[in-house]
Amino acid sequence: TEEEKEKKKKKKKGGGGGGGGEEVEEEEPDESMLDWWSKYFASIETMKEQLRQQEAAAAEAEEKEEMEIGEGSKAPTKNKDKDKSKAPKDDKKKKQQPVPELPEKKNKQKIDELKVFNKELEAEFDNFEDWLHTFNLLRGKIGDNDDNATEEERIVGRFKGSMCVYKVPLPDDITKEAGYDPTFGMFQGIPSNDPINVLVRVYVVRATDLHPADINGKADPYIAIKLGKTDIKDKENYISKQLNPVFGKSFDIEATFPMESMLTVAVYDWDLVGTDDLIGETKIDLENRFYSKHRATCGVSQTYSIHGYNTWRDPMKPSQILSKLCKEGKVDGPHFGPGGRVKVANRVFTGPTEIEDENGQKKPTDEHLALAVLRHWEDIPRAGCRLVPEHVETRPLLNPDKPGIEQ
Repeated sequence: TEEEKEKKKKKKKGGGGGGGGEEVEEEEPDESMLDWWSKYFASIETMKEQLRQQEAAAAEAEEKEEMEIGEGSKAPTKNKDKDKSKAPKDDKKKKQQPVPELPEKKNKQKIDELKVFNKELEAEFDNFEDWLHTFNLLRGKIGDNDDNATEEERIVGRFKGSMCVYKVPLPDDITKEAGYDPTFGMFQGIPSNDPINVLVRVYVVRATDLHPADINGKADPYIAIKLGKTDIKDKENYISKQLNPVFGKSFDIEATFPMESMLTVAVYDWDLVGTDDLIGETKIDLENRFYSKHRATCGVSQTYSIHGYNTWRDPMKPSQILSKLCKEGKVDGPHFGPGGRVKVANRVFTGPTEIEDENGQKKPTDEHLALAVLRHWEDIPRAGCRLVPEHVETRPLLNPDKPGIEQ
């Protein structure tokens, strides 16, 4: 009977690619059928649901206001038109406030989700300038013809760093805030300045609403990636006649900070004759992400599991990350106690203490507990801040020939 059930499920699921979700709601999705894409599509549905709720709430508030004002419907109609023009693009452009997840949604859906940001990660985390600020170094002007040169053209380098001016002797509250003796300066916890080698893994999921590049109103997009001396053009895998291509590709690049830290991900239009045109590109400052205390390297996922579609992908386990954060932030902990409790600073977190491997064998583990702390790291006094969750970000593609217009 187990086999029959499996077969039925497979038939219904239609390959588990996010389709046919309606009929199988009542039964749990089968683990082996799920993959990262199931997770991604489930997350996008949640995001759309949240947007719909926000719109409904906004409309309700608007109606209330309208009733209260009780005057002509000039303003509200304007707003509604605006909404219409935005609707087809809601997947990408709408600013999205995190809405608490609804409990009833959760029962239906057992798929783990990731966070889909419909903007760049930088916009969500103040450009990752929690201590590393970037200042452009400009070339001086040599005579009149330089007067109309744009600032971009005059950049000859970037200075990254942080400055801190404070009055001595220091007031007590600052000493307390710093967590160490500030007479040695405010910059004790920062990493050394030596060059470091990193492995950069870039996942390109898809592009939406690309600007048509061909006469037929379509494009043949492919990905190009540049970082330092590495230049990858994925030309042979172009996607024919498509403005919403799903790429689903990953690229591995080795790089050295600080020399190679500006990653460019571009989408080009493949042409049989002549040169390929750039549709648009986006630049990501990897160094700021790497050094940020928000830990924007490999996002923290919702659950810890050691097999299946949801395998933990960070090179460090949650408990290792937690110990490191506590040590660097001079935070007391983590102290794992009996009964699924862990104490960090003056907070106590609880969670499951067992994990199942592929064969269903249960083993004791502290990873779930550690992960519970990481997911609430912003609640930890003094050293705490929001950690970047497992996510997909949406970045605008820009073209230097058409400044300021998303492609």
